[in-house]
Amino acid sequence: MRAESSLTLSGTGKQRIETKMIEQILTRKNMLQAMYKVQKNHGSAGVDHMPVTKLSDLMSIDKEVLTAKVRSGKYLSQAILGVEISKGEGKTRLLGIPTVTDRLLQQAVLQVITARFEFGFSDSSYGFRPKRSVQQAVLKAQGYINDGFQNIVDIDLKTFFDEVDHCYLLQLLYRKIKCRDTLRLIRKWLRSPIQIDGKLVKRRKGVPQGSPLSPLLSNIMLHELDRELERQGLRFVRYADDFSIYVKTKAIARKVGNAIFKFLKKKLKLTINREKSGIRRPVNFTCLGFGFVPTYVKGEKGKYQLVVSEKSWEKLKQKLKILTRKTTPMSFDERIQKLNEVQRGWVNAFRMASIQNKLNELDGWLRNRLRYCIWHHWKKSERKRKNLIRLGIEQGQAYAWSRSRMGGWAIAQSPILGTTITIDRLNKRGYVSLLEIYKKIGLPSIKGSGSLRFSTI
Repeated sequence: MRAESSLTLSGTGKQRIETKMIEQILTRKNMLQAMYKVQKNHGSAGVDHMPVTKLSDLMSIDKEVLTAKVRSGKYLSQAILGVEISKGEGKTRLLGIPTVTDRLLQQAVLQVITARFEFGFSDSSYGFRPKRSVQQAVLKAQGYINDGFQNIVDIDLKTFFDEVDHCYLLQLLYRKIKCRDTLRLIRKWLRSPIQIDGKLVKRRKGVPQGSPLSPLLSNIMLHELDRELERQGLRFVRYADDFSIYVKTKAIARKVGNAIFKFLKKKLKLTINREKSGIRRPVNFTCLGFGFVPTYVKGEKGKYQLVVSEKSWEKLKQKLKILTRKTTPMSFDERIQKLNEVQRGWVNAFRMASIQNKLNELDGWLRNRLRYCIWHHWKKSERKRKNLIRLGIEQGQAYAWSRSRMGGWAIAQSPILGTTITIDRLNKRGYVSLLEIYKKIGLPSIKGSGSLRFSTI
């Protein structure tokens, strides 16, 4: 169905009348769908402290009042709650959390306008798009590298979401959206102040990370970059604001890098992070958490397989450390449940890479962490002695170990717990190893990757 117009009968003929996009946005079906989506995503409350659970009440009691305000142009967006989260390495990222009501309306707008832009986006763009994934983007990059395009222009945009120019973005929106009411609504959200530490700060640029509309708006903005790269006939991969260009020689890479730097600065008014940008070879390049290493297979010179970057391994280990910390207040069953969720999600994301040996090592370390938690939970010496006896340890030996001066971590790695708190016993409590998850999930079948190859284990 076309968004801007429809046909209706008037007298003896057909008369074309304009149907405003805002009416499609405010239909009961679209608003209910938006409500379910916002509720499913959960999320924190905004500056008005209204939780997501109150959306049902809003839709049943105040829906007509809300939609009437939007139609008349009297709806006022509320301030955005600014929350800083850690990026690692001592750095932070500012997230903007709109109120639940604003999230509801943004989601409703998103559902209607997405189709206007989605079909025009580049095939080399993968971030925040339906039926596209990180895995597809990485396989595309691997394909370019294995085809001989091994000089990579790796560009990192400096605080992209905070630097988006509102005027230019609205111009891009106007190309596809002719409904003034819809554009007015989006403009209000763009200009909403952000509350940081109780103080309101005006915004004249940037799109807040955390709002439903931000991913689409970022793709609309960076689609202009995609068009420029395609105009030059370049091979590239873009996932949100992470993008890389693949060429055959270093000289071409320098030329392309300088040209794109000028385009981003003059046309899109975006700044490149010079410290994180540069010309890379595959072994020095990471793409969305993946690295590349030579295959060392006879007859496959110049071919690269996927591995997990050291940074991604470290992030996983840090998450597992937090969940298996002896002082973390949770029951063993709850600990196991959260562990399995984290492990399954991570393995699913990185299952294309060569990770089997590393997973095996990590499993051993993780099981010792769990044994340490159990040993710490037993606390008193007498309880330790009784539990060791129940697990099959001779009484004298159980008494000696229960009163050992060794540290808990040393005991966790000792044969006394290795032979009692076995893998089978951990499995009976619900624990599933990383390696077992990897074998069950298997290698993905990814559509749209063409004839790209990747290594199997």
